[in-house]
Amino acid sequence: MSDLFAPHQPAAPLAERLRPQHIDEVIGQSHLLGEGKPLRLAFQSGKLHSMILWGPPGVGKTTLARLMASAFDAEFVLLSAVLSGVKDIREAIAQAELTLQQNGRHTILFVDEVHRFNKSQQDAFLPYVEQGLVTFIGATTENPSFELNNALLSRAQVYVLQSLSEEEMGQLLSRAQLSFVGRASARQQDGRHSEAVGLKPDLQAEGLQFSDEAKERIIGYADGDARRLLNVLEQLQTAASAAKLNKIDTKFLDATLAQKMRRFDKGGEAFYDQISALHKSVRGSNPDAALYWLVRMLDGGADPRYLARRIVRMAWEDIGLADPRAIQLCNDAAQTYERLGSPEGELALAQAVLYMAVAAKSNAGYVAYNAARAFVAQDGSREVPLHLRNAPTKLMKQLDYGKDYRYAHNEEGGYAAGENYFPDGMPAVSFYEPTERGLEGKISEKLAHLRELDAKAKK
Repeated sequence: MSDLFAPHQPAAPLAERLRPQHIDEVIGQSHLLGEGKPLRLAFQSGKLHSMILWGPPGVGKTTLARLMASAFDAEFVLLSAVLSGVKDIREAIAQAELTLQQNGRHTILFVDEVHRFNKSQQDAFLPYVEQGLVTFIGATTENPSFELNNALLSRAQVYVLQSLSEEEMGQLLSRAQLSFVGRASARQQDGRHSEAVGLKPDLQAEGLQFSDEAKERIIGYADGDARRLLNVLEQLQTAASAAKLNKIDTKFLDATLAQKMRRFDKGGEAFYDQISALHKSVRGSNPDAALYWLVRMLDGGADPRYLARRIVRMAWEDIGLADPRAIQLCNDAAQTYERLGSPEGELALAQAVLYMAVAAKSNAGYVAYNAARAFVAQDGSREVPLHLRNAPTKLMKQLDYGKDYRYAHNEEGGYAAGENYFPDGMPAVSFYEPTERGLEGKISEKLAHLRELDAKAKK
């Protein structure tokens, strides 16, 4: 039988075909792989060391581990923390020992999503890492400080990988297009034979082309994830081939791609980073940035009820008594969302965020509360002074409960100047120091006046 009719062998996925074979082929991570940068120096040093590669999906963590194994001629053993357990770890260690005995090759043990291993599973690596039997490389999308044991962290260098920029994603797209052209040329040669037996030639012979708008949309869709970009391109190439198209525009994109989902982990690092950005934008009085982060989280699938709780917290922490209306408005927005739900109720949350961003700011109440807590935590249990105690019974009155208490409403101006409301012998403290912003400006003026009255009364 002619080779023309031999069964077609499925090609490897595009992401695998384009996997770099040398660090100079890696797109992105220039802060680690540029000249004189940490990971490039690690490759050039000739000395392996254990490491944690921390970064979002699709930024090259597995690729860098494989390149490390290739550069140092080491055996590469991959474990997935999602699918593996202690038994698999032991088998990997046994394989590393056998490889070392038989051919003297060192082993790089790469653990993908290492944060999913529990403490005992992470501890299982330690003796073999210390012995030097394996070089441990862990990949994680979560903050190692929270997810990995200190013992493991102390034995591994942490490298932070970053999402690819739009420019870097554009470079990757161009590289993928060249790959399509190379494959298309090979298929074109077969197409000449196909025409002889009545088969249509491949319409992708000149490679897949994209309009500028389509390129921008694809890069935005991938959201800094190289693997996602390549998977999308492969999906589009298949769809375009079926539709006998050589060029892809935005209309074809809309018909082919599923709804865009931005990178958003509802309980992971990205989640808390975005909450932090929202809070800091409100605190920094930037309404546009605050609204952006709120919408980013809603778009990514964050629970609006959780956001409502955080918004109320922001009002108390960063606005406080400078504008008490903010607290009421945020409570009203949370209640509105409970009544209307999504998407209508989200407008109330958005306007609450805008109001907080432009409102007068004060953390004086927050600071005062924390200062009081700290003082009470380290201080003793002081007795309530007799004049401040309630005296509902005859016995209590005989024991001088409430004696000499000054009823403020009966005093001039409704203020008992010079009265002491702290325990006897307690050192002078001043927890609350209002700012000059918003309503607190007037509060500050009033407290200054009352302190003058106290000083005069004590004289």
